[in-house]
Amino acid sequence: MPHSAQAGLPSSEVAPPPAGLRLIAIGASAGGVEALGIVLRALPATCRAAVVVVLHLAPGRSSQLPQLYAERCQLPLREAQDKEPLQGGTVYFAPPDYHLQVEPDGCFSLSQEEPVYFSRPSIDVLLETAAYAYRRAMLAIILTGASADGAAGLARVRQLGGSAWVQEPAGASCGIMPAAALKRAGADRVLDLPQMAASLALLDDGGDK
Repeated sequence: MPHSAQAGLPSSEVAPPPAGLRLIAIGASAGGVEALGIVLRALPATCRAAVVVVLHLAPGRSSQLPQLYAERCQLPLREAQDKEPLQGGTVYFAPPDYHLQVEPDGCFSLSQEEPVYFSRPSIDVLLETAAYAYRRAMLAIILTGASADGAAGLARVRQLGGSAWVQEPAGASCGIMPAAALKRAGADRVLDLPQMAASLALLDDGGDK
């Protein structure tokens, strides 16, 4: 059963991510560019999990996210491609105006189905499909944002045995998205950005082994 939102109250204690991670999926919207900069900078070069990011972007614009974060992240960054297999130790970004899905065989697929909460790519679409492919080997992270996208996906991740971290809504640039995620799905940990970064930095100390 999903934990209540109260189960993940913030703590000053820094603890590593769950062991055995093969996928870290991150969703963000309003205020997410800055929040992602803090989170991605924390990932150690020895991270063996694949990292997949959905950031709500305006349709019709090219994504410059890999270039934007290249000097702030120790891992290689790229835009996800259709039918591409996920590789550990790589950060992938959902391309603008496409839903990014993870197939059971561990490959990406792109679609232009209807937007979810007016957004394409959708955080829910990524999390719900990835949850079936990775189950207990997955960590989902919900950051700042202005819609409820991600809440249903986070619930599915937890239902299938994955772990969930949510940014503390009070400290987020826009607390609507993390608050919605907590209300629907709860979380294993509710963290401010410095706590989240400090925890992710411990991945090479056993969090993804």
